[in-house]
Amino acid sequence: MQFDISIVVAALPALLQGARLTVLITIAGLTGGVLVGLLFGLMRAYGNALCQKIAFAYVEFVRGTPIVVQVMFIYFALPMLLNVRVDALTAAIVSIVINSGAYIAEIVRGSFLSVPRGLKEAGLALGMPAWRVLAFVVGPVAIRRMTPALGNQFIVSLKDTSLFIVIGVGELTRQGQEIMASNFRAVEIWTAVAVLYLCMIGTLTYCLRRMERRMRIL
Repeated sequence: MQFDISIVVAALPALLQGARLTVLITIAGLTGGVLVGLLFGLMRAYGNALCQKIAFAYVEFVRGTPIVVQVMFIYFALPMLLNVRVDALTAAIVSIVINSGAYIAEIVRGSFLSVPRGLKEAGLALGMPAWRVLAFVVGPVAIRRMTPALGNQFIVSLKDTSLFIVIGVGELTRQGQEIMASNFRAVEIWTAVAVLYLCMIGTLTYCLRRMERRMRIL
């Protein structure tokens, strides 16, 4: 069977629509995931015993369950427990927030604890409050160190959006499946889907590498 480029051209508008939704879910989910990860990461690194236990339980629970199970629980089980309706897009974004937040929490914890203790002690010795030491002395160094690992997590989360096909979210993989089901041109459609994912991840990787170069410790 010959590769028919006209099939790709005809499917491109729908695939691009799915790609836009993939980007939307990724951006919204990672924005929340970074905030959640920063909170729980700092709780694990500097919190009291109770905070550390809560953060540890959250991280281990999320890392111990697949994201597919998490999104299906949010979409199917949570509405039954709380008697509320959760639409597929909301469930997808929330699952990215929860899932990426756990991994980012470990990245944050490791990065902050890797900063030499002398920096923190120097800031405290100058009379700075602890929150200012973390924000303006330890924080900038930790952020530089966590950037490569965060970039890797961002890429993983973008690819994880393809799993939301199980709840019917119309992202890129779902669009590809629906088009292929109508024309049975699997080679052309899945090649186009793969190329679009490569373009999105390539763009993200390029931006992250530029950021790393700007933040590199010389």
